[in-house]
Amino acid sequence: MHENKVALVTGANKGIGLAIASALAASGLTVLVGARDATRGEAAAHRIAGDARAWLLDVTRPDSIAAAFSRVQRELGRLDVLVNNAGIARFGAPSATSLDDVRAVFETNVFGVIAVTQAMLPLLRAAPAGRIVNVSTRLGSLTAITDPAFPMRGIGGVAYGPSKSALNAVTVAFAQELADTNVKINAACPGHTATDLNGHSGPRTTGEAAREPVRLALLGDDGPTGTFSNEAGTVPW
Repeated sequence: MHENKVALVTGANKGIGLAIASALAASGLTVLVGARDATRGEAAAHRIAGDARAWLLDVTRPDSIAAAFSRVQRELGRLDVLVNNAGIARFGAPSATSLDDVRAVFETNVFGVIAVTQAMLPLLRAAPAGRIVNVSTRLGSLTAITDPAFPMRGIGGVAYGPSKSALNAVTVAFAQELADTNVKINAACPGHTATDLNGHSGPRTTGEAAREPVRLALLGDDGPTGTFSNEAGTVPW
């Protein structure tokens, strides 16, 4: 058990985020179910067995991030785990994708992660073993998408895939800054999972998808930082 540890999962009211929150609560953590819609967040928190609390958080709004941080500080006084799971997607031919769509995807998948991480870092630095997990995808792996044998090459487009490539770079940047601290940050690939994001087209369940993010969230002191992995091991950048 992990008594008194606190985890915040963004975009946790459904899909992979909800599965991650559920698994962390089952491991004994107090889990803050980040959601931009209060009603959905409350409904999700009630579905989780364990200490789960709805936490209003829109990762694209600085005022919402600041309020979420203040609430963590005020009500709990600590944060041990941050899982940056909130993400959106826009798919389509690169030549036909609007810049507004690209900006919207980057606003959540990249800038939102940076903003939330920056805001929560004081608490994570103060934790005995701070852990940050960024939920990425093989569609953000330049090695994978340039491999002719990769079955999903070309799907990531000019918005979603590149946003996850940028997220991977952000993961490395924070890992390098935090290398001499007790905070570890890693990127997790959940695999092709049936969620709202892809019209429930993936073969993996959300429970299966949560395994690697949860493992990284609970890493011991000997665990890595600045890595990209799935259940099978390291994923190439």
